Amino acid sequence: MNALSLLNRLLTRGKFRQLQIVLRVAELGSIQRTANAIGITQSGVTQALAHLEQMLEVKLFERHARGMRPTAACIDLLPVARQLMLGIARGAEIVAARQQRSTGFVRLLASSSAIHGLLVRVLPRFAEAEPSIRVQLDEAEGEDQLLAVARSEVDLAVCRRPAVSPEGWAFYPLLPDRFVVVARYAHPLARVTSVKVADLSDWEWLLLPAGAAAREHFEQIAARFKAEPTGFPVTTRALPMLFWLLQERDLLALLPLSLVAPLLASGQLCQVKANVDLGIEPLGVLAPLQFGEAARKLFDFLQDSTSTM
Repeated sequence: MNALSLLNRLLTRGKFRQLQIVLRVAELGSIQRTANAIGITQSGVTQALAHLEQMLEVKLFERHARGMRPTAACIDLLPVARQLMLGIARGAEIVAARQQRSTGFVRLLASSSAIHGLLVRVLPRFAEAEPSIRVQLDEAEGEDQLLAVARSEVDLAVCRRPAVSPEGWAFYPLLPDRFVVVARYAHPLARVTSVKVADLSDWEWLLLPAGAAAREHFEQIAARFKAEPTGFPVTTRALPMLFWLLQERDLLALLPLSLVAPLLASGQLCQVKANVDLGIEPLGVLAPLQFGEAARKLFDFLQDSTSTM
């Protein structure tokens, strides 16, 4: 059977519940646990799987001593099923927003730096100014953002300027940024009024994984150190772990100012007075050339808010 025939069969005979069942059985590995999780009978789960396998003419699961194991064909289909269910869930959010008399719905995607350095301050104020507009915020970085844009999964993205903007989209800079060296207030360097970059090699560093922009810029300033720096044994992009380690240990880290701005403002971290002089692309909005009224209001609000920061 060719792909077009399968597509037509799915469109006429397929059901959303079948996709949900496939995902849950793959996740839970059990017919019984799946039935309990989604509130139907075990026979209902079995019949739905059998119907889908018959329709696709492919086996999706194999029974074994402890339950159900997805076949190779099923494993290939799982990412597609997840995307479809995610789209259905987001569609439900949009319809629900309309039913609740919302005047609009905005799918907003943002990087960690954009969330911490910009949106934590701006989005609450936007919600107060436009309470009838629902904003769904998701987090993603780099290529994942551009992929979401290409798939038309977002209305606006708050991020750094991409090397090339997707076709039909444009980048609007909002907030300048730079790299800074940070540490906890108990760190000995917190009390030093001026620190030579060469002397930063005397201290232990919390590093991001290779490939991260902050790691690449760290390598640039490390070339000016008087000795090879010592790196903490844990490298991570996970912000809760990064921030916890910085607050609990005498570590230094090179991070975007936008990312650590809330922690600097609250006194949880301090900026080490070392002139590393490393710029970074500004934060801004990646927006389509044509977009709806709700997204336009958020776009304008972001521009107006950052003009006074």
